[in-house]
Amino acid sequence: MKIAVIQASSQKTKNELLYKCTQKAVEAKRYEVINFGIYADDTIDFSYIQTAFLISLLLESKAVDFVVTGCSSGQGMMLACNSLPGVLCGYVENPSDAFLFGRINDGNAISFPLGLQFGWAGEINLQASLNHLFEEPFGCGYPETDAQRKQADTKLMKELNAITKRSLKDILGELEPRFVKSCLQRDKVYQYVCDHGENSPLLDILKTFR
Repeated sequence: MKIAVIQASSQKTKNELLYKCTQKAVEAKRYEVINFGIYADDTIDFSYIQTAFLISLLLESKAVDFVVTGCSSGQGMMLACNSLPGVLCGYVENPSDAFLFGRINDGNAISFPLGLQFGWAGEINLQASLNHLFEEPFGCGYPETDAQRKQADTKLMKELNAITKRSLKDILGELEPRFVKSCLQRDKVYQYVCDHGENSPLLDILKTFR
């Protein structure tokens, strides 16, 4: 599994912590974790909406399999991500949220509140949440007695999501070009998608914005 760590400027001081906690959570599984920032010393600002677009791009291009993100409250990033193609993002506040999201909802992104109530020892809650998220296979259902029903519900949710959302390839031409170009200023994301993305039609359109 390839896991991206990426967040907006509002909580850029938490980037290194988010990256290290994610690495630690998946170390035994040998998953690859790629840190796309924003880094603490970056001078450029990116909103949660721009970042959500990049998360959609990373997932729709199949450059990564999962995204760990967040913003000050966690809510704005989650809502922005779920407004875009190819993303099923959960809001994760604690280890129980993380465990149930992985087992039941089987999405491909999680958003943490990195500012709200992130006080003393907040890193302990963050690490425990990531540990619980990745400790068992996704989509296995919970509780065990209801696993089949939960898996069926999740399958239906994903089918509805695929039907009601157009692909990123199909909407790029309708987005404000200045917005798309501003997002693609995060060169590390753009270059990684070009180098590792598997969705050729999407990449062909994307390159016209640079």
